[in-house]
Amino acid sequence: MANELSPLIGGAARAADPVVRGITDEQLTLPTPCAEYDVRALLNHLFHVVVGFQALAAREAADFSTTPDYLQGEWRARFGAETGKLVTAWAAPGALEGVSPGMGLPQRTVAHMVLGDLLVHGWDLARATGQDYRPDQAALDEVRPAVDDMAPMAREAGVYGEEVAVPPDATPLEKLLAATGRDPRWSSS
Repeated sequence: MANELSPLIGGAARAADPVVRGITDEQLTLPTPCAEYDVRALLNHLFHVVVGFQALAAREAADFSTTPDYLQGEWRARFGAETGKLVTAWAAPGALEGVSPGMGLPQRTVAHMVLGDLLVHGWDLARATGQDYRPDQAALDEVRPAVDDMAPMAREAGVYGEEVAVPPDATPLEKLLAATGRDPRWSSS
């Protein structure tokens, strides 16, 4: 039986999948809101997160020291298959219990990390390639408090930038992006 987070991970994956499928080969060198990544590098990073967090769900080791090139063959379709495996891994009984041996964090926190990566990087890729992005509202609602809790540690580790100011009437997605150090108005031009 699935836990309450696995369907949310599924919703975030379903929002990111059409964005990934919509990226053309010509767009792979475009800049993204993640200054250190172009579209190709960000896709490889997101693939690596999706694959690595499958292992982390099962309390296995995941190596994030290097990022392989996942953009070989039918990579657009493979992204959907890999996110399907991710959802299944996090739906396993006990996946949210205990502490991750690979990360040293509660399993629930690790699940929130992958949920946040899918949501935020889905937006990054959509924004970089001029695509529409419709994240799952329930996933946004779930991950925002976790991102706020993780933000100091993530900023210290260089994973998040400094929080960007947004108006009080900003959307939940804009608030999430700002919390990770992204400017919700980012444009490549």
